Amino acid sequence: MQLTVADARSLVEDVMKALGHDKDDSWIIADHIIDCELRGLTYGGLPRAVSISERIGRTGKARKPVETLHETPVSARLAGNDNIGYVVAYRATEMAIAKAKISGISVIGADGNWYTGMLSYYAEMAAAEGLLTMIISNATPWVAPHGSVDGRFGTNPVCYGFPSTADPIIWDIGTSSIMHAEVMLARRLGEQIPEGRAFDLQGAPTTDPDAALAGAFTPWGGHKGAGLGMAVQLLGIFAGSPVEVPDLANFGYLMVTMKPDLMMPEQEYRQKVTDYAESVRSARPVAGGEPVRMPFDRSARVRRERLAADSIEVTDAVLARLREVVGG
Repeated sequence: MQLTVADARSLVEDVMKALGHDKDDSWIIADHIIDCELRGLTYGGLPRAVSISERIGRTGKARKPVETLHETPVSARLAGNDNIGYVVAYRATEMAIAKAKISGISVIGADGNWYTGMLSYYAEMAAAEGLLTMIISNATPWVAPHGSVDGRFGTNPVCYGFPSTADPIIWDIGTSSIMHAEVMLARRLGEQIPEGRAFDLQGAPTTDPDAALAGAFTPWGGHKGAGLGMAVQLLGIFAGSPVEVPDLANFGYLMVTMKPDLMMPEQEYRQKVTDYAESVRSARPVAGGEPVRMPFDRSARVRRERLAADSIEVTDAVLARLREVVGG
């Protein structure tokens, strides 16, 4: 079924309010979920709202707001208190931006959250203020180290964001071969996952999403991706997460934010980013290949196209489940 962007956003906000979130937090969560849909990342879009409802149905909503445990002029550590990561990371990013704009740099850590979403969302917030970012989020150990079949680190995204004179340059990747949300969506739709992405509980390769969720995912990029994933896990521990991160709880989020004028005038840096991006895009593609693009080019283009079309597609099963949550 097709929904307008406004109707999809209103539906997600209503779902979040029905789950116990206040107006502000419902807006934060819905904005993130709708941005996933607009950028073509459906697995993190409306189906994620169903996963949120299921998780809250199991554990209940957090009863305490996000709070600051430790703070200096350039740093802070936040306690998420089991609030959803969209809200925790949004608050952390707001603080990171404010501190970096005053001091030139900031380091913000947060723990006690789950479902942090797209790190590029927070990098884009900072880039809009002319700031560079390095962001990580660790997670439940769903992913096996290279050469292993047992989960020891999360899907563990890592993100770098750079302001330019146009769209920002943002590189945001998960360090697993498949994201947890993709496996959840495959299970919800009764589909298989691609080969080579997961092991079952006995350590055998599997394409069954239920077996993959009981076993472990493979790392992205072999031993190199696994090493990056383990580095993210350790940085998440620095942000406050436990060594053994439980299932969908106590994730760690760490954000380093910098003003360009620590090194040069902001406009000079923005122009250099733009110049480099154009240099990359001008590289000759391989025979028969598409034009070379920079990270975030696709997301920005698809978002503009879908906003212009004012249409978001949602499966009947997901739509029915969301309407059930709001009682309609």
